[in-house]
Parts: sequence; structure tokens; C-alpha cells
Amino acid sequence: MIDIHTYMLALGIGNISFAVLMVAYIRDTEPSPGLRFWTWARLVAGTTQLLAYARPQLGVPALALVEPLGWFVGWALEIAAYCTFFEVRNWKRVVVPIAGLALLAAACVVPLADASYGDLMGLIACVFALSSISTASVLLNPKLKNPTLLQRIIGLNNGVFGLAIGSWAIGAAIRGELNMVETDVNQLAAYVSGYMLMIVNGFGFLLMSKQRNDAVMKRLATFDDLTGLLNRRAFLGRANEARLLALRQRKPIALLMIDIDHFKRLNDRFGHATGDEALVLFARTAGATLREHDTIGRMGGEEFALAMPGTDLEGALQAAERLRQATMDIGLLTCGNSYQMTVSIGVVAIEANEELPAALARADRALYEAKRNGRNRVELGSAVRQVA
Repeated sequence: MIDIHTYMLALGIGNISFAVLMVAYIRDTEPSPGLRFWTWARLVAGTTQLLAYARPQLGVPALALVEPLGWFVGWALEIAAYCTFFEVRNWKRVVVPIAGLALLAAACVVPLADASYGDLMGLIACVFALSSISTASVLLNPKLKNPTLLQRIIGLNNGVFGLAIGSWAIGAAIRGELNMVETDVNQLAAYVSGYMLMIVNGFGFLLMSKQRNDAVMKRLATFDDLTGLLNRRAFLGRANEARLLALRQRKPIALLMIDIDHFKRLNDRFGHATGDEALVLFARTAGATLREHDTIGRMGGEEFALAMPGTDLEGALQAAERLRQATMDIGLLTCGNSYQMTVSIGVVAIEANEELPAALARADRALYEAKRNGRNRVELGSAVRQVA
């Protein structure tokens, strides 16, 4: 059966290998928060585990102090990685003092107590059991915002490891059978769960980082970064899906094209910060005015489009008028509320078997008419021309 020295060698090589992989990953991508902390945690843990493997053979007394320091530094870095990744506020106020006290205790108590190798490893096992259980409680917290299956798996793995290694170390210490040379069945179970912890945590944190990066990239490909609304590509896709659904259900669907009036003049007079504020506040106003299942997107610049499923022309005109009135109430702080925003809106109903680009073109022509007729108004688009 495996002994503690071989086990530490395997853990050390594994953790350092993970650290090397993470360094390569960080170089080629934008790292998620906490990944650098995690990389250093794996490197320190791996180095400490190799030291734990070599210390009995080297016989250097100073290593008895360095080794526990490495365990506690690695633990602190791992906690820092999780806290940073999950954006825990003020985590330094808790982690740094605890790590400092633990380092001080390790520096003072361990050499004076002349602890045996087995006793030291038992103490470290208890510390890491508590650390793993604490991490598991964070990952398995039902209040965690948008938890993923990956987070649950890592949390379950940490919990199993914490319970296994903790119960073994405490039970063995109570019985006075803390033997780090001969391996019994319980100790082997703790070894196996610990090795699984290293594998799952090593790959798991890397995958969580990639998962978050992928979510960010998906959001950038779907939403306008400034206003938070759908971008042009995403709007066209969702609006077309709504059109097809309305066609199958034989329900009406309206389409609106919206343009902020005199936007270039606003930018030139007050600056681009005011222009950006106007876009953001209009998007917020539209979100508060429209229904939840309406789909609005920023088509580019100061132009927006809106699809309203289940809405006929009369309902669309009423909604457009509410949005126009609400826009006039927007106050722009960056220009001292000295400018009144207005919008021009073109409204059409998508007719049976009419393609979305054709409906958008009709709505755009209605928008142009609204601008030509004085702006700050809602204009109804012409019907589809019937071919004789």
C-alpha cells in the first residue's frame, strides 16, 4: 500500500504540473479573477509537498519550520483565489489575519514542541480538512448566484475530501494511532480522496475560469456593451424567431424603428459622455416602459429596433407614444438637465409571410417620415404593396 512519502511525491508533482498548465493558459488568454492566486497556490502546495517528501531523508532541521509555513501560505492563497473568483468583499480582512496568526503559530509552536513527523502531518490534515469543508460550503451554498454544475461537483469533491481526511486524522489522534508510515484502509481512503481533490480542483478551477471567459465572450457577442440591450445581430435573430412563432400561432406582431433626435448635435454640444448617457438612459427607460416579452435592440449609433409579439397596430402605436413621452422626461446629468431628449418612431405590423428585412425597411421608411415631418413623433408605416 502507498505510504505518506510516496503520496506526498505524487501530490507535489501533480500540483506543480497544474501550475505549469495554468501559466500556459494565462499567457494565451485573459485570466479570470482569482486564477493567478490559484496558480500560486498550486505552485506553493506542490513545492511544500515535495519538501514533505524529501525532509525525512534530508535531515535538515530548518525544513521543519519551512514546511508548515508552506502549508499555511498555500492554504491562504487558495482561499484568496476562491474569494477573488466569487467576488467576496473584504476577504483580505479575514484571510490575511488568520494566515498571519497561523504562520506565527507554526513558526513558534512547531519547533518548540518538537513535533514528530506524524503529528505534524496530522495537524496539517486537520487544517486542510477544515479548509476543504469551508470551500465546499461556499460552492454548495444555495444562495450562490447562478451556480453551475461544475461548481457543485467541485464543492462536493471538497466536502468529501474534508470529511474523509478530517475524520481519519481526528480518529487516529484520539486512538493514538497516527501512523504515517503504515497505511490502513481508512488512511488509504483519505489518500485517494485527497488525490481526487487535487485532480478535480486543479482542472476544476481552470474550467471554471474558462467557463466564465466563455460567458463573457457570449455576452459580448449578444449584447451591446454600452446599453446592455441586444446588439444588431442578436436582435435580428430573436426578432425573426418571434416573427415565425407569431406566424405559426396566427397572432399579430409589430415592429418599431426608433431614433434619438439630433443625436449628433447633442454630442457636438455637450460631448460624447453626454451622448453615452443619453443612450444608456434611453435603454433603461425603454426597459421600464415596455413589456417583459418585447424585444429591443440597438441597431447602431442612436438607432434602436423593437419587436412586440402579440401586438397589433393600435397597441403598437400606443406603446410607441408611451415610449416617446417617457423619453421626454429623461434628465441628462452631464449637461445639467438643460437638454430635452426626444425620439422619432416608425411603426409597422409584420404581415403574413413578410420577411423580417422587408418589415424593417418599411419601419425605417416610417421613421424617416417621422423625422421629415418634424421629429419627436410616431409615424405609421405603409402597408405591404399587393402585387396584382
